[in-house]
This record gives sequence, C-alpha cells and structure tokens, in this order.
Amino acid sequence: MKSKLTILAITINIVIFSSVRMVNAGDIKGNVKVLGGKGVEYALIYIEKIEGRLFPLPNKNPVVDQIRMTFVPHVLPVLVGSTVAFPNSDSIRHNVFSPSKTKKFNLGTYPAGITKKVTFEKTGVVSLLCNVHPEMSAFVLVLQNPYFAMVDKQGKYKISDVPPGDYTLVIWHPKFKSKNSKITIRQEGSVTVDFFLDE
Repeated sequence: MKSKLTILAITINIVIFSSVRMVNAGDIKGNVKVLGGKGVEYALIYIEKIEGRLFPLPNKNPVVDQIRMTFVPHVLPVLVGSTVAFPNSDSIRHNVFSPSKTKKFNLGTYPAGITKKVTFEKTGVVSLLCNVHPEMSAFVLVLQNPYFAMVDKQGKYKISDVPPGDYTLVIWHPKFKSKNSKITIRQEGSVTVDFFLDE
C-alpha cells in the first residue's frame, strides 16, 4: 500500500510540474534569410544546451527514407540517444554510411522494403552518403535537448514551450557557416530572433 501511495505521489508531482512548466514556458520565433534566397528550409534553429536536464526520447524512431534516389528529409534533427530508422522505399538497392566523427557507420547495401537502424549516442553533425549513388547526401544533427525547429520555406520558425533561462540559440545550415545569439527566456514571454546567413 505504501509503495502504491509513493508512486501516486510521484505521478501527481510530475503532472503538476509539467503543468507549471508549460504555463511558465516561453517561445522563440523569427525569420531567416540566406544569401541567394534559396534553400532556407534546410536551416535548423536549436538551443545549444540546457544544463541539469534529462529529456525523454521520442516514442517513435525518427526516419530518414530513401525515395527516388534522395534521402528524405535532407536534414533531420534528433535528440541524443535516438535510434533513426533508414528504410529503403526505392525500387533499387541503396547503401547508407557516414564518415563523420560523431558517428561512423556503414549499413551496407540493401534492397527495397528493408529498414536498418542506427543509434546516435553523441551530439554533433552526421553526414549521410550512399556508396551506390554518390549524388545522394543528407544530414542528421544530434542535439542535447528537444528545443529545436526546422525553418519553413517562407523562412519562419518557432520553438515553443521553452523553460525560462539564459541560452545560446544556434542556426545551422548545410551550406552556410553557423551563427548564434544569446537569448533570455522569461515566463510566458516570447523572444524574436532573426538570422541572415551569408557565408
């Protein structure tokens, strides 16, 4: 009986904490422009690090598919520790490998209908390539926390429910140099940060 009451108390505390966090959380939003005006949707905005917090992994594995000789999506942000699925939805054989220091791997060549998986234990950028089709490329960005957002085709982004605090906001793009901005999130506030990538 005592153990059941303890579990109930913990559950109630978690629910209350989650509710308070959502109420007190803030948002980050803004606009992004890139030199030349094309490919802004490949930009990723994320909070570099949140100290003293552990974050649960998603219930479903993130996916990088292979369709019409293209990795889909081209940029995939994931939480550190996530296992990414690599299905082959094409009608031809593919190979997925990475030479990156963050995670070196080679899944070998496999036919349509097969899915292979890789777990990413370290934060950083992981480039994806295909031995069979050298024109194919993509990126997995392994991040410390779940506060990130891809920029849409109109150059807009929004990161919701960010806990109050001082952070470094980073923008990453496969073709441009990363930039960052120091921000402060206050309770139930909204912060606007715009970026222009030109190098």
